[in-house]
Amino acid sequence: MNEKIKELSKKIVGYSLQLKKGEKVFIKSDLEAKPLLLRLIEDITKAGAVATVHIVDPEIEAMLANTTIEDRLELLKKESLEQVENYDAFITIRYTTNDYENKEVNHEKTKKIAQALEKASHIRTNQRKWVLLNYPSRLDAYKASMKSATYFDYAMDVMNLDYSDLKMRLLPLQQLMEKTDKVRIVAPNTHLTFSIKGIPVIPCLGTCNLPDGEIYTAPIKDSVNGKITYNTRSPYQGEVYQNVCLQFENGKIIEATCDGDNEKLNAIFDTDEGARYVGEFSLGLNPLILHPMGDILFDEKIIGSIHFTPGACYEDASNQNNSKVHWDLVLIQRKEYGGGEIYFDDVLIRKDGLFVLPELKHLNYNLK
Repeated sequence: MNEKIKELSKKIVGYSLQLKKGEKVFIKSDLEAKPLLLRLIEDITKAGAVATVHIVDPEIEAMLANTTIEDRLELLKKESLEQVENYDAFITIRYTTNDYENKEVNHEKTKKIAQALEKASHIRTNQRKWVLLNYPSRLDAYKASMKSATYFDYAMDVMNLDYSDLKMRLLPLQQLMEKTDKVRIVAPNTHLTFSIKGIPVIPCLGTCNLPDGEIYTAPIKDSVNGKITYNTRSPYQGEVYQNVCLQFENGKIIEATCDGDNEKLNAIFDTDEGARYVGEFSLGLNPLILHPMGDILFDEKIIGSIHFTPGACYEDASNQNNSKVHWDLVLIQRKEYGGGEIYFDDVLIRKDGLFVLPELKHLNYNLK
């Protein structure tokens, strides 16, 4: 355990953030991640950087959100802007104990908090160095159907993937996507078309998310037509949604349903105008992540999957869609999850989660 925590800490400090002498690091974490926190403080100090730690508790955070008044919103806005002005890098360590912790938080207050934090969040995401990860919890182990000790080892191995190897493997796919105009996605209850022409293509190699292993771009905003049905459960704002199905017309979600509360689902897409448009299209490529566990940070990296994300685009792959929402909904296309196909400019490039073009087959690793 200790050796894997040491490896992860060194990866965050030396590889993901590449911290330099004098840089200031803001760490937001649950106290349960104390073993990793201690290593991070040590490694950050060795790098000549300075760490500040802010401990959070999910229950307290939910209560604060639900009791928010206008004065607190102003304070949150001021403090968040001060953070991004005063710190060079941010580390957020989550520890999952209950996907429904925010279930009773007033949705309107959630929207107002997001509005108060919007400017600072944009700066932190697009102009600062940052890392987001989950410290392994018993709930995570339960959702992954593993013993706690087994899951801890698994989570550490997944986060400590050899990203330099993945970088080399990704180059042919990145080059192909950069030349692609039309994309077509086919799967059970899914037939979707859109264009990615001229939008930058960004490989994700452990510099922001841990675990990592995806490659993303964005659809031209008004080019999305058809329907997609996601086959992984996805938590969002204190609810867990299953079998979310979205119908698009000229880029806009015109119908949204799920196996649950459709009113709450549509309230997410009514957060603002951009929430009914898509800001990201990505392929999951992490060879160690095979099955969903209801945690977006892991599930969006599943090998043989895609995520097609309602809400804000990233600045480095912009389609000009702005929103307070960014919801990475995941569709696994491997055969055991119903299969599916991806076409680039009417050429089949992946079938049932496996790349079929010779120059891309090395991305299948040992999958069959």
